Amino acid sequence: MHNLSSLLVLLFLAITFLQAGYDKFTDYQGNLSWLKEHFKGTFFDGKVDFSLKIILILELIAGLLCIVGMIEIQISNSDTFATYGILVSCVTLLMLLFGQRVAKDYDGARTIAIYFIVAVIGMFLLE
Repeated sequence: MHNLSSLLVLLFLAITFLQAGYDKFTDYQGNLSWLKEHFKGTFFDGKVDFSLKIILILELIAGLLCIVGMIEIQISNSDTFATYGILVSCVTLLMLLFGQRVAKDYDGARTIAIYFIVAVIGMFLLE
């Protein structure tokens, strides 16, 4: 029970990013179509396909690192992978936040900020 808070944050981030990555992977064209419209007229216009692939890869890496981090904490009481998982989660969330701000989707940016707060709390819990 000593690491319960950290494990819950890691599970939250793993669910968040693995589900998001799964959705992007299984409906790539649908996501791409929506995002092309979302970023039309911004400097991301024409770069959406590449950006979506980068975000997809980072989401999957973040989710997997969080899962491995949970296992590592339970087995060896070490938090190396958990720290990397939360760090990649924070970087990914900052990239998503930047995109939402560029697209002037302030409600979307606000939602991402909430996820970011949870991730930063997780980082504090691991220190």
